[in-house]
Amino acid sequence: MGQGNNFKKGLLIGLLTGGALGAAIALLFAPKSGKDLRRDIKEKGEEYLDEAEKYISQAKEKAVDMMNEGKKRSEKLIKDAKDRSDQLMKDAERVYKDAKDKVSDSMKTGKDSIEHKREQIKDAIKAGVDAYKESKNTGE
Repeated sequence: MGQGNNFKKGLLIGLLTGGALGAAIALLFAPKSGKDLRRDIKEKGEEYLDEAEKYISQAKEKAVDMMNEGKKRSEKLIKDAKDRSDQLMKDAERVYKDAKDKVSDSMKTGKDSIEHKREQIKDAIKAGVDAYKESKNTGE
């Protein structure tokens, strides 16, 4: 509850209390018989009691509304947090998969490159051996 609501509540209680006291004092000093005075006090008391009950009923309804609103907000916050965490997990999985794919691609590229170099070296050695053999055969 905000400070304005507390002020309104205090003001209403003050008005009800002040009104009840003022009415009781006015009735006590009014020139009436005891029977009339008691009847007036009873009527005013019932009137103020009705007002107080109405105020309490409204306050309870507002409290229930505020609790329901608070519950809805907390449920929304929890849902939003869950949605965000789910999205973060998906993002983390995607980043991990992308990194794994890049490493895998790099390893494949490196393996292909090594295989290609090996083939080049093998071809160069074979060419060297063939050249040696040819030069040996022509030299004999």
